[in-house]
Parts: sequence; C-alpha cells; structure tokens
Amino acid sequence: MPLNIAVGGYAAAAFGAAVLSVLLAVAAVRSPRSRLFLLAAVGTTAWGVLNAIWAARSQVPLVAGAVLEIVKTGTWILALVGIGAQVLSRFLRLLSYTACAVLFVLVIVSPSLARLGLDIETARLMFARASLALSLLGLVLLEQIYRNSLFAAQRQLRFLVIGVGGLFAYDLFMYSQAELLRGLEFGVWEARGYFATLLIPMMVMALRLLPGAAVDIFVSRHVVFYTGMIFGIGAYMASMALGGYYIRFFGGEWSTELQAIFFAAALAGLLFLAYSLSVRRYLRVFISKHFYRNKYDYREEWLRFIETLSQTHDADVYRKSLRAIAQIFSSPGGLLFTLDEDGRRLVAMAAENATPAEAPGSELQLPIADPLARLLAERQWIVDIDEFRRDPSEYGGVALPPWLTGLDNAWIVSPLLDADRLIGLLVLLRPPPPVTLTYEDRDLLKTVGRHVATLLLHHEVNRKLAQSRQFEAYNRLTAFMMHDLKNSVAQLGLVVANAERHRQNPEFFDDAIDTVRNAVERLRRLIDQLKGAAAKGNIREVALDSVVRSAAARCGGSAPVPTLPDRFPTVSVWADAEQLTTGIEHVIRNAQDATPETGTVQLRVETIGSKAIVSVVDSGCGMSADFVRTRLFQPFDSTKQAKGMGMGAYQVRDYIRMIGGDVEVQSVPGQGTTFSIILPTAVARDQVGVDRPHLNRA
Repeated sequence: MPLNIAVGGYAAAAFGAAVLSVLLAVAAVRSPRSRLFLLAAVGTTAWGVLNAIWAARSQVPLVAGAVLEIVKTGTWILALVGIGAQVLSRFLRLLSYTACAVLFVLVIVSPSLARLGLDIETARLMFARASLALSLLGLVLLEQIYRNSLFAAQRQLRFLVIGVGGLFAYDLFMYSQAELLRGLEFGVWEARGYFATLLIPMMVMALRLLPGAAVDIFVSRHVVFYTGMIFGIGAYMASMALGGYYIRFFGGEWSTELQAIFFAAALAGLLFLAYSLSVRRYLRVFISKHFYRNKYDYREEWLRFIETLSQTHDADVYRKSLRAIAQIFSSPGGLLFTLDEDGRRLVAMAAENATPAEAPGSELQLPIADPLARLLAERQWIVDIDEFRRDPSEYGGVALPPWLTGLDNAWIVSPLLDADRLIGLLVLLRPPPPVTLTYEDRDLLKTVGRHVATLLLHHEVNRKLAQSRQFEAYNRLTAFMMHDLKNSVAQLGLVVANAERHRQNPEFFDDAIDTVRNAVERLRRLIDQLKGAAAKGNIREVALDSVVRSAAARCGGSAPVPTLPDRFPTVSVWADAEQLTTGIEHVIRNAQDATPETGTVQLRVETIGSKAIVSVVDSGCGMSADFVRTRLFQPFDSTKQAKGMGMGAYQVRDYIRMIGGDVEVQSVPGQGTTFSIILPTAVARDQVGVDRPHLNRA
C-alpha cells in the first residue's frame, strides 16, 4: 500500500476534529469540562493535519511523530479525568496527572535530547512505549468512569466509551504490535486516520449527552433523514455497480442479458425501498432514537398541527381535529367522539379509514357511565389496545365496547379533557411499523388532546350562540308584531268603549272610521312585513307639516294636549307618511305619559341647512344621561311595567335611521326632555342624486 494513501484518512480525521473543536469552542464559555474537551479536539486536529502532511511527503519523522502521539493521547486523558473526577479514585487521578505532566515535559525538551547523548532510535522507542502506556491508562480510565457511574449516566457515557475508547484501543493495538515486531507496521498506521474519522460522530453524540459538557448542536431532522436516504441510495447504487461488474466479468455469453436483468431487479428494489412507508418510518425512528434526545421535532409538529386545524377549505372541525392528531403519530386515521346534547353519551363525530366490523355507524357511541369512559375521565389514562388485549387487569378489567373490539387495527384510546372533565375521546389506528408507545407519545397525546378539547368546546359554544341568535331574530320579529297589534287593539278597544255613549253622534262616527282605517293600515303594513315587503314602507315625498299635525291630532284626546308651532317651515321629506306619523305619535305619547296634566308638551319644526328637525319638548320627569345612553333605545326594556314592551323608542330610531335620518335626546331629571327627529329634506336628497323609485324596493 503506498504511503500517501493515508493522506485522505488523516485529512478527514483532521477535518472532523476541527468541526468538533468549533462546536466545543461555542460551549467552552459555559463549562470548564468543555474546555478540556476543546483542548483534546484541538490536539487531535493538529495530529491529523501533521500526519496528513507527512503522509503526503511519504516520510514520517520518528521522534516528532511519537511526540505528537503523546500530545493527542495526553489531552484526551486530561479530558477524561475532568469529566470523571467524582467517580475516579484519587490514585488514578494522581497517576494520570503525573504521567501527563512528565510526558509533556519530555515533549518540551525533545528537541534537546540529541544534545543530551540520546540517539534517535532510543528516543523513538521511549516515546512509543510512553504512548502505549498512555493508551492503556486511557482505557482503564474509561472503564472506571463507566463502571462507577449510575445506570442512567452509563447510557449517556456509551458514545464516549465507543468514540474515545476506540482511539485508545487502536493505539494500544498498533503500539503493542510495534513492540512485538520491533517496528511500526505502516499499513496499520495508514489505516488509522480512516478509523479515527469514523469515531468523530460518536464523540459529537457523547458531548451532546454528557451533563455539564453538552454542546447545543441542532441539525434539522429533515436534513438528517434525507442525507441518510441519499447515503443509503448511494451505497445501494454502488453495490449495484459492483454486482453488475461481477456479472459482466463472470457471466460469459449471457453477461449482457444477466446484467440488464440484474439492474432492472435492483432498480425495482430501490424504488420499493424509497417509497415504502414502513422503510421511511423505520429510518425516521432510527434517526430520532440515535441522533436526538427527543422523539419528535416539537416545533415542526406543532406548526403542522396548527396549520391543519386552521385549514379553511374544510369546515368540519371534528375531521380536522382527528387528522391533525393522527398525522403527528403517522396514524392512517381513527375515530373522534364527543358528548351529545344531553351529555349522557359519547358519539362518533368523525371517522377516517375506520370501519368497525362488528358495529354499524349508528352504534358508534359510548355511554358516559361505561367503565371505559369512567377510566378515561377519572384516571386520565391513555389505553394501549395491544397492552389491554395482553393483560386487561392493567386497566382495571374494564371491557372494550363492541365497535372497538371490531376495529382490528385500533392502536390507542386517548381522552379529550377540558380541565378534569371528559368531553370526548380519540381512537387512533396503528401506524406503520416500528410501533412503540413511549412516555413522549403519551405526553404529546395529552397535550394535543387538551388543545383539541378546548377547540371543540369553543366550536360547540359558537354553534349554540348562532342558534340562539336565530331564535333572537325570531323573538324580535314577534315582539315587533305584538307591539303593532297592541296599538291597533288599543285603538279598536277605545272605539268599542265609546260606542254606547256616542253612537248617535256623527262626529264620533267619523272618528271611529278614521280609527278603524288607521288600525287597518297598521295591520296591513304588518302583514306586508311578514310577507317580506318593503321595511321602509311606501316612501314618497311628503309635507312635514301635515305629518306633524296628523300625529298631534291623534294624541289630542290625552292631557297635556300637545301644542303646535304658530308657523311651519315649508319643507318636504322622503318617507312613508303613515310610518313617520306613527313614529312622531309614539314620541308624543311617551312625552304625555312622562308629564303631569298641568305640564306642557310642545312640538317644534325647524330647518337647519339641508336637515329638517321635529322636536317634542315636554316638562315632565326627565331622564338621566345614563338611562338615555344604556336603556332608552334598548328593546324589551320598559319603565311602564306591564303596560309597555320597550319597543317603541327602538322602532322609531330604527325607522328614522333606515330613511337616512337620526334621533337625538336631551333630558334633565325633574326638568323635562327634548326628543329630536332629524331628517334630510327632499331637496337635499334630490341634490345628492337619490333614485326615488328605488326607495319603494323590498
């Protein structure tokens, strides 16, 4: 083997040790142990660089090479003593420090050995034996550290034992062979660089796991996964090439045909491995188990979980919740149950690739009093179906429901909890192998289960709120109907009550006809609204003075009698004359109810710019500012007790705003109230281009 074939191995070892040095330099500020490992990594880097240079020149200085071996091995021994200070005996620590100190002194004075009369061969032999002793000491230190550590710590130390122990073991073998053969075997020396390169990743993993010396290294699982896939495919293709070469070399006359068949079969096998879910999952599990502390990349899983729940193209929140949890565990699907309306049973709301063989869909339910539901609610356990089938006593001997026993590939049953209340459960199907339910799986299931439980509760509350709003709209329509019917009945009742005394009076007869006509108009308008006719009524241009006079005349039979202004401005507005009259009438009657018979109720009409203002001013009891702000226009809130429904003021303002106006109220308790209806004039509406025919649309 040519000497310079070792260049690649030592260069690779130097590069790996340099990367390790950079990573340790980041952690060295936080941990003294990291500084010791940094010293050893730097020594290994220098060892690899110089050996690569010497191999490229096809010469190895015997003394200089032996000195470099002592530096590399000694720094690793110091690092081991630092990390194992609490478990190593005092004798081993003193022996290690003394040996390293003596040998480092010899390294420093090595250039002067020739002047001291020590020949090169003797010096080389001395340093080689020193390296042999140090390698043996390093293995002893590793054995003592591992054996005297706690069981939990031994799991963390195994990579250190493999990585650093491999260096010591190879050096012990090489120098033992040199001692027996009275010379160094260059083939063994040349291969050492490649062997050291393979051990560098073990050292990286060891430093990640060791407490106090951990290095914060993060490599994306995707990078590791796809790098592993590419490496595996590359190795597979290299094997294909070697196999094809072998067939061509030994296949004789059939070599071409056999080679084509071999490549076709190998390619089919490669495609199967690349697209096999089981193979991909096995690789992911292997990477997570051997390269990462946690089984899951929680940041990535949480972002994907939230993204699935937030999808807008799927309105089924139950199916989205099931899918969001199933994808975390690579499960093909399952079942999601939630409480029904009366809270007595859990019913299936979503199913994904789950069809129980022994129960139709209508029987996918679990009574809340069932022992399994009580187990999930009280103990908050996650039921492992395989473990349950092996030993039901682990779960208190509860029986599985028929639909669950008929689900052959059921994997786990997980509760959906809001605080300590069971609001649902989740059944997941078994993912592709390898399948092992660990504590991480259980903790993650509980976390996402609580999140989904909160989401489902909010969804149910929103559904009930939307339903209540529909009932509210229905009740509001009913209230409007009752308000109009009450007014119409009151008018007709007044006619009937006065008929006996005034039946022969022609004026009473005319008033009765007008009252009946008004009641008929009210009822007809109500029927039109129920049929979906125009809420604004029959809007047209009307004279405001006639509307105000009509409203005042309707209220003239009650005290105090409303007084009209001496002069009315000539102004028209766009409105339904009857509805506007009814609205002003309602305001006047409210003013009369709030004012004693000795008080006053005045009507005022004025124009300010493009607006017409009708004001009803009374000297009654008045209202507080808080009442005006919070209660006056609130539907179903009345101060008239059983006599009122609290709809009048609300209807007045609602209609006035509908036709483009507004309402203002100024009131002082004990002094009276001014109720102002503000309307745009007809001229102003014409100037802004209102399409009058469209005002009659439904």
